[in-house]
Amino acid sequence: MVATSIMSTDAEMLAMAGENVDATGFTDANKTAWGLQAENYLNVLCRNNFSDNFAALNIDVKYILSEYVSRYVAICAIAYNMAGFTSRIEAENMINIHLNRMKAIETLIKDQKGVTYMTGA
Repeated sequence: MVATSIMSTDAEMLAMAGENVDATGFTDANKTAWGLQAENYLNVLCRNNFSDNFAALNIDVKYILSEYVSRYVAICAIAYNMAGFTSRIEAENMINIHLNRMKAIETLIKDQKGVTYMTGA
């Protein structure tokens, strides 16, 4: 079984979680559950059900949504058990990096204020 996320792949989730993530908590079932949580959060946040028409979305939109979901899954996996990391600080730093980028993504896709350079305005 592999994680069944609409917006992200198993490989993307693993890459974001890093090599020290605890394999016992980073199961396909957990990745699927965490991925669906992130996907539904984005759908509600943007008032747009990206999940239903993901295949039809522009590739740029797909990549940014995929990155967000992968980062959320990584945060959940890292927080599940930090024992594999060289220190708790290392694990928390990874989480903070993901959180900061996710916040930026939320701003881009929710407000659209951060993408005026794409419209020529």
